[in-house]
Amino acid sequence: MSGQTYFTNKEEALEFCSDLSRWRLNVDNGRQTWEYVDEDACKERPQSFVEKYWLGLPVTMPELPHATRPQQAADNGWEFFKRLQTEDGHWAGAYDGPLFVTCGIVIMQYITGVPVPETSKREMTRYLLNMANEDGGWGLHTEGKSTVFGTAMNYVMLRILGMHADHQAMTRARNTLHKLGSARAIASWGKFWLSALGVYEWEGMNPLLPEPLLIPSMLPLNPGNWWVHTRAVFVGMSYTYGLRRTMPQTELTKSLRAELYDEPYEHIDWPAQRDNVSAADRYVPNTLVLRAFNTALGVYERWKVPFVRTWALREALFQIENEVRNTHHLCIAPVNFATNMLAIYYAHGSDSSLFRGMRERLPDVLWMCYEGLAACGTNGSQLWDTAFAVQAAVDAGLAGRKENRTCMERALEFLESTQIRKNPENMRRTYRQATLGAWPFSTRDQAYTVSDTTAEALRATLMLQQASFLPKLISDERLYQAVDLLLGMQNWGGGFASYERVRGPQLMEYLNASEVFGNIMVEYSYPECTTSAVLGLSAFHKLYPTYKPRQVKRCIDSAIKYVLGAQRKDGSWYGSWGVCFTYASMFALQSLACVDMYFDNCWEGMKACAFLIDRQNEDGGWGEAFASCEQKEYVPHPEGSQVVHTAWAVLALMAARCTYDNAITRGIVFLMKRQQPNGEWLQESIEGVFNHSCGIRYPNFKFIFPVWALGKYADVYGNLPLVEKTEVGIHRSLN
Repeated sequence: MSGQTYFTNKEEALEFCSDLSRWRLNVDNGRQTWEYVDEDACKERPQSFVEKYWLGLPVTMPELPHATRPQQAADNGWEFFKRLQTEDGHWAGAYDGPLFVTCGIVIMQYITGVPVPETSKREMTRYLLNMANEDGGWGLHTEGKSTVFGTAMNYVMLRILGMHADHQAMTRARNTLHKLGSARAIASWGKFWLSALGVYEWEGMNPLLPEPLLIPSMLPLNPGNWWVHTRAVFVGMSYTYGLRRTMPQTELTKSLRAELYDEPYEHIDWPAQRDNVSAADRYVPNTLVLRAFNTALGVYERWKVPFVRTWALREALFQIENEVRNTHHLCIAPVNFATNMLAIYYAHGSDSSLFRGMRERLPDVLWMCYEGLAACGTNGSQLWDTAFAVQAAVDAGLAGRKENRTCMERALEFLESTQIRKNPENMRRTYRQATLGAWPFSTRDQAYTVSDTTAEALRATLMLQQASFLPKLISDERLYQAVDLLLGMQNWGGGFASYERVRGPQLMEYLNASEVFGNIMVEYSYPECTTSAVLGLSAFHKLYPTYKPRQVKRCIDSAIKYVLGAQRKDGSWYGSWGVCFTYASMFALQSLACVDMYFDNCWEGMKACAFLIDRQNEDGGWGEAFASCEQKEYVPHPEGSQVVHTAWAVLALMAARCTYDNAITRGIVFLMKRQQPNGEWLQESIEGVFNHSCGIRYPNFKFIFPVWALGKYADVYGNLPLVEKTEVGIHRSLN
């Protein structure tokens, strides 16, 4: 048996660590919630492999044969990874990274009087102390430099959780905050939360009016034409702003008014702070158009018509209530979960059914990472990870093995139960994309269509339902519904966006008031989403050639034209959901392969392969820095090759049938050497991104894509010995 401890806390964080042996993970149809149980429950329910792994505790594995061949390495990796599948069929895991999510939830709970359990307080504190930068501050995400937004919000969160202002961690954070300009220079989302808490003034933020909801829907300024997450956050925030509600002062908030600023609170010129955002925070410029727009909104706010404001607030509340009901009290993501829960509190009180329902969902948005407790980007990435895991198992030649059939059957059952079977209520008035036949990113309860998750789940389903040893759980009619939905999501130009078709013009970015995110105002077509659609529809068309053949072929052809048009001069594609050019190039080359465009017959494929090969490191791997996402130019990772990036690059080159076999083999050898003796790969740098500037973790990727690459290599190039036994398992610590 083999075991290993993965994580060591920072010294300051260690005192806040709970008894990790008492945490248990509950799952139900994708829902995943952590529970801290008593000693009797611990005895009745011993901690599982899944629980121990995600908590960073030692796990035990049967001794595995030393992998000297790629298929052996794939087998060993899968042997470890399949133990992380939960009993309901999905692969659970963390989905943390952004450092502005948990703090919003905690501030909301403080305002509404919802207590944070003592153990959760400790673990949230541990997480933040483990994630603090050397200067004591926090950034937009866990690998970001310290910003006012990250530092001020998480400082406030720690104070709410009970940390004293004179704690050395607080002193360092406060010093960094003041050096960056104090909380006066916080970004707009931070201005909202601090104003709601009563430690900032509403006059210090640019107007966040609910009135745009009354604008005719055919005009771009109507929020229904914005990107879905921006719309969701705006609606919740605009309701509280429109009411100008602020929490009554407490001893803590009085103290925070002194701690957060480098001058007396009562001396601050609040209107002068509206455009005051620290240079450390700002990612997008404050455009002249936005300044003029905010000036006009300020004039309106001063002379607003009461009945129009009442009407707008009523419409905002209608949108919020429908969002809560349509998502089974989850909301699209934890950010607007917090803003909506605050709005529901002000509208209906803490005894209302809507508020109580949201309160019961609080555990759904939190995950016990090995660093501590943190909110996720959504309520998880359950469907997304599971769809990829299935495809990896099939392509790597693992799914059909007798010992893996139960695992695959459970995965198919999860895919079946997660497909959305109806459209949202009040779909048109709430600007929702149709959901009938879709697969969501996380769970059916979350209930939002995503183009690429629908396509990847469709492909995974088709792979599994072809297997003779598995039942056909999803009917043809339901597959047709998924295909119809995808066909309806294609944009002009052939590309696919994330949640909805593009509804507004790119010119709306001149009104991007987030300061910290790029391309946040409207939807865009993405090479990754487009490729997923191509892969899903191509797989479907091969098995169902008589179902809407012209529409499917036309959709694929148009999508390929978009992918070709999105290629950059250097041969790469920019990735908007993973880091970064490596990620998008893998998807793009897979889509070209669907229409028989490869390295040897396609100039675009040749250029893409050359781009990747030119960036291969001496050790055979690839490593791309998160800075690539921000700068939109390839930046090598400062720590060198990364397992996930290497797997993406190898899969890309194999999809293109690149004739530089040696480059591919060197990448495979790197993956084999980086694999641990127990079959796993250790966590490395952040894998995901959104809005160009915020990183987010996909920890299951370090299993899925290496297994996929190794198994596919063995199938294409042969399962020959590539490494010596002594070369396997180069240890890399998380610390």
